[in-house]
Amino acid sequence: MASPNPPATPKEDAEFASFCRRVYTLTGIDLASYKSNQMRRRIKSMAARDGAAGFEEFAGLLESDPEKLNAFLDKVTINVSELFRNPEKFDQLRDDFLGPMARQNQALKIWSAGCSYGAEIYSVAMILAQLGSGRRDKLLATDIDARILEKARAGEFTNQDMKNVSDTLRRQYFSQKAPDVWAISDDIKRRVEFRRHDLLRDRFDRGFNLILCRNVVIYFTDGAKDKLYKHFYESLAPGGILFVGGTERIMGAKEIGFEVPKTFFYQRPG
Repeated sequence: MASPNPPATPKEDAEFASFCRRVYTLTGIDLASYKSNQMRRRIKSMAARDGAAGFEEFAGLLESDPEKLNAFLDKVTINVSELFRNPEKFDQLRDDFLGPMARQNQALKIWSAGCSYGAEIYSVAMILAQLGSGRRDKLLATDIDARILEKARAGEFTNQDMKNVSDTLRRQYFSQKAPDVWAISDDIKRRVEFRRHDLLRDRFDRGFNLILCRNVVIYFTDGAKDKLYKHFYESLAPGGILFVGGTERIMGAKEIGFEVPKTFFYQRPG
């Protein structure tokens, strides 16, 4: 019986390598840092849906059609999120980590890495506002996709995004602009700085009390993940927390230096 996923031919390898170079030139995204077989299958499927015969034709389509490029970026950079995603984990974040941190520090330094359209950093901003308004916390949110950052800065969310937002928080921090459009308050938006950043290439800041990187690295190679988690560890202040997604566990966390006080929360000792 033939394999459902036969090995790539040298010609296909060369075409995919050329496609990756053209995407990097076009977007700055290095597809070589993603799991090769999974990414190749996803891109072949996208190309087929758009009527492209192969990688070369699909690259030309992305270069000539901004809408196709934006749709491609959405799928590759996994711009899927919602406010208070996995609400029980955000309860833990508030009760076990942010609450004690807020009592011990005059200001917190927090980074949402791979922030997509801002749902998670705005969730954190609302928690901090509830813990004590007027704080001078520094909230940074970054993503490789400049277009999605513009959406994040707008601070608008759908009913699906809002499904875990309590009535109390809706009244305090949102206005409904249309049946399926909720706008977050200017006070919450002003608390967050959005900035373009490539996790695999750009330098990391230091001294963060909390880093959120959730459902971002699932298609990265193991080598890229290891490098990334070591950088996160070095970027945390002593006692700082790295909060990862529900499908992600850090293999070799203890070897890096992390302690694991709760599932999906990794702490730099100190």
